[in-house]
Amino acid sequence: MNQAARKVRPRFVVHRSPVHGRGLFANNTIVAGEFVCEYKGTRVSWADVLDQLPSDRSQPGHTFFFDIEEGIVIDGSKGGNSARWLNHACSPNCEAELSDNRIFIYALRDTSPGEELTLDYALVVDGRHSRKIREEYRCFCSSPECRGTMLEKRKKGVRTGTRSSTQAT
Repeated sequence: MNQAARKVRPRFVVHRSPVHGRGLFANNTIVAGEFVCEYKGTRVSWADVLDQLPSDRSQPGHTFFFDIEEGIVIDGSKGGNSARWLNHACSPNCEAELSDNRIFIYALRDTSPGEELTLDYALVVDGRHSRKIREEYRCFCSSPECRGTMLEKRKKGVRTGTRSSTQAT
């Protein structure tokens, strides 16, 4: 069989995740620093997002929003790609980089075939991180460094504004 006839394996596949719902898994070895994919979807304003949120808020953090600039997010649920299935981990193997209002995902370390690809969502919410808020954004990554929440780790005495990232589990 010649090279052209050989079927190329996709870089990653979507499977059921032990972290939450579906997840993105390496299908080949991915090396540290390597480009993994772009996070795609429809660009919408935060105002539109808030207007369209479902009234049933039993899973308030389960979204496919990725903040790209002041007031604008990429909605991976509309015109998105497989990158929307990247789950949160407190010790992620990938990171997101913003460039020209686009989100690019890169490997932080070597990743083996079958390993789930993850990001640290580092979500930001207004106000105090109450027990209720931490529970709404509870983390299920099972990492030894798990901080128990997908919320950004706060520095003592620092309060920040609202920001969201990709799918919150």
